[in-house]
Amino acid sequence: MERSLFFSLFLLFSIPIIAQSTVPPSSQFKKVNFGEWAEAISEYRSDFRALDIAASVFQVCFYNTTPNAFTLAIRMGTRRSPAVRRFVWEANRGNPVGEDATLAFGEDGNLILADADGRVAWQTNTANKGVVGLKMLPNGNMVLHDAKGNFIWQSFDYPTDTLLVGQSLRVGGVTRLVSRASDKKNTNGAYSLVLEPKRIAMYYKSPNSPKPYIYYTSDLFSIQKGRLQYVRLINSANDLRLQFSTGGGPLLSRPNFNSTLSFLRLGVDGNLRVYSFNDQVTSASWEMTFTLFSKDVGVWESECQLPEKCGKLGLCEGSQCVGCPSPNGFRNWTKKCEPVKSSVCDKNFYYHKLEGVDHSMSKYGNGSGPATENDCEKKCSSECKCSGYFYNTKTSKCWIAYDLQTLTRVADSTHVGYIKVPNHQ
Repeated sequence: MERSLFFSLFLLFSIPIIAQSTVPPSSQFKKVNFGEWAEAISEYRSDFRALDIAASVFQVCFYNTTPNAFTLAIRMGTRRSPAVRRFVWEANRGNPVGEDATLAFGEDGNLILADADGRVAWQTNTANKGVVGLKMLPNGNMVLHDAKGNFIWQSFDYPTDTLLVGQSLRVGGVTRLVSRASDKKNTNGAYSLVLEPKRIAMYYKSPNSPKPYIYYTSDLFSIQKGRLQYVRLINSANDLRLQFSTGGGPLLSRPNFNSTLSFLRLGVDGNLRVYSFNDQVTSASWEMTFTLFSKDVGVWESECQLPEKCGKLGLCEGSQCVGCPSPNGFRNWTKKCEPVKSSVCDKNFYYHKLEGVDHSMSKYGNGSGPATENDCEKKCSSECKCSGYFYNTKTSKCWIAYDLQTLTRVADSTHVGYIKVPNHQ
């Protein structure tokens, strides 16, 4: 009995006690959203308060575009330049905090953004995971690290609408670019850029569609062999490109100035652009060094492929809105051009046919089928929210449109569209 008890106590006190690493008091903080505004021009005509978490041209701040609705963000911009500050990462888009909100980094290693009443708006979920410190790196990556310098959490893993040089998107994770909404409330927009196993694909979620549809991909955005793990924005010898994990990747731009300070952004309009800071001119400024959807003929893709280029309805040609389709022919396009309204499930309608047109979903989307034109019509007619359908007589593919928006004129007469029109106009 005594020997057994002695042996048990021996084992108990022989087991090494592993101390959990904690954040030292000198690295802990609680920063309050209060005080004077920073004296600098920033994006979205916003006001911002800078925090003392910074490195190089990057700094954490609170900013707002509407009163008492703040976003925690990382802004990018040089202090000695009057050029606008750009917001390149956001923590709590769509879930703002108010005055006196706090950003707290405590002993347990969790970084928490909370409103004045204690409501948690955002957090890193890194409590008791060995975090000992927080750093802003010179490349704009904010990291929480352990005692060995390993990253337990990093802002690079959670992009919003922007990819910085050195930052990656990964397949199957939460990383994707999501556009900002066009309203002033700073919520997620309708566009997203996603890395898939074989390609980069860009999607649009129209107001009435049950799911997003693809509006752009290309051979340059795809691979034929292997499987993608990530794509990274790099700057090599002043070449700005997307580098695939399998090697290669599309060259986006080659500025004639030092383009180290560059980023890729998915805009509110669904366009993909690269902005580079040029401080080699008298008035240093951001320059747009790459645009995916352009007015220039033969450069990447026409602006006509942007779903909302011509508003709720419009015919686009040569990156210009050239007509407003109607049962009585094409009228001059204006921002007031839109489909004839009808009740949600009005069965008293007919289809107005358009020849030689594409919808933004039909150029890169596979569609359904093969199907007959009659089957395509029946599918649209059976769905209350269907605004029309598009059909390729050569491939026998069908696309159901829940929102018409931009239609593109094409030379091929095998592309036809049918717009649902109520009889009681």
